[in-house]
Amino acid sequence: MRWDNLFDDLESQLEHELAAEEVDLKGEEERLRIGRLALRDRLLAIHDASGGDPYLLRLVLTDGRTIAVRPRSFGKDWLTAELVDDARQQTQCVIPLWAVASIVVDRAQVDQSLIEPVGGTPVLSGRLSLTFVLRDLARRRCSLELQVGAAVIHGTIDRVGRDHFDVAVHEPGSARRERDVLQYRLVPLHQLLLVRL
Repeated sequence: MRWDNLFDDLESQLEHELAAEEVDLKGEEERLRIGRLALRDRLLAIHDASGGDPYLLRLVLTDGRTIAVRPRSFGKDWLTAELVDDARQQTQCVIPLWAVASIVVDRAQVDQSLIEPVGGTPVLSGRLSLTFVLRDLARRRCSLELQVGAAVIHGTIDRVGRDHFDVAVHEPGSARRERDVLQYRLVPLHQLLLVRL
């Protein structure tokens, strides 16, 4: 009878140790999965969790400003959004991910951002870099407001290089005409904080 108790006790201890080992292993796998997540992955998870309903994110830019946006699509290193300013007017914008110092989220969004992606086919925009978007804006000859460091530049992008772009600076809202160009600027990409369309 005592042997039965001894074997039952050993079996219970073994089951407990195996369960603890499994919990440790699952915890380590989860830490590794989270360690591979990029900021873009977490933003996409929040976006997917919204189910297409409009939602608001507050982004703190590297210059210290906080802006409220409703994200629309995500590229490789950028996102497009509706910028909601103090007057509650909505403007389309492009924001490079390197311009985001932090994102203010609530507890539900933190949990949503950690959800494993379902998979599916990757969207083409997810493979396009910011230079592709800027080249498209240059082709369209769009009059833009560019926030570069502490400065705001109104103008049209003339050309886009690998790590910089050229801007013809002119009056806000006016078309780019050679006679109306006030100056030309070469802007390093890493200085770009926001493009307002």
